[in-house]
Amino acid sequence: MGPLLKAISDAVANLELDRIASLVQEALKTQEKPFSILQAMSSGIVRVGEQFEQGTYYLVDLVLAGQIMKDGLAVLQPHLAVESLGSKGTVVLCTVKGDVHDIGKNLVANMLSGCGFHVVDLGVDVAPEKVVEAVRTNKARAVGLSVLLTPMVQSVADTVSALSAAGLRDKIKIAIGGACTTADLGRRLGVDAVGRDPVEAVRIFESFIA
Repeated sequence: MGPLLKAISDAVANLELDRIASLVQEALKTQEKPFSILQAMSSGIVRVGEQFEQGTYYLVDLVLAGQIMKDGLAVLQPHLAVESLGSKGTVVLCTVKGDVHDIGKNLVANMLSGCGFHVVDLGVDVAPEKVVEAVRTNKARAVGLSVLLTPMVQSVADTVSALSAAGLRDKIKIAIGGACTTADLGRRLGVDAVGRDPVEAVRIFESFIA
């Protein structure tokens, strides 16, 4: 990794939001390959995850890291070939019907995009039929459902049921995450994984679409 790519990786890892866009622009001007720049950003987010797991970084730092990835991708995306952006497959993300919290979902979306996934983010308060439609339309291989509020757990169950009724359940993997989710809840709902935080969520989707 050259000095400029290392600087990009370090900027992500060290949470330097004000530097990332200019560094990516500079790298593009010096003819660095766009995918190499994306890999440098991804290596930085991996280091952020390691710091989070070690207790050096906190959730607020992950939120900032997600914004850094988003800002870097905004500069980089027009230069990336379409196939390289979605090289790891398509993931549909949303916050389930009745819940409007989106910080965790947005962070997972940014991190997945930076790691090479094609992310279809449906937003918040999303009805089960919209998830079914998005999976069909985009030929998604995985679904991520975010739920913060316990009363909205039924919306997760409804979404899983809708995917089953549409004949899609055996073709995709489903992960859930959010403050009210537990491994036991995941088993009861019949989903494939439960993520405790955005770093684990990325690891889960990597395993889904390996």
